[in-house]
Amino acid sequence: MVLENKLGLTNSEELAKQEELLKKKRAKELFEYGKIEKLANGPFKGLCDFNKFLLQGI
Repeated sequence: MVLENKLGLTNSEELAKQEELLKKKRAKELFEYGKIEKLANGPFKGLCDFNKFLLQGI
């Protein structure tokens, strides 16, 4: 079973590979462009914002 995703993938292995690539690209953006400082500072809100940014294309 594969969760519904924005990539339109139906193979769970391929989805996992693409998720990893996209999350790494987004994490790199956070640090290279200083976007990490713009996320909320609270522990829960900051974590939510961080995950939302990493997973927005999936």
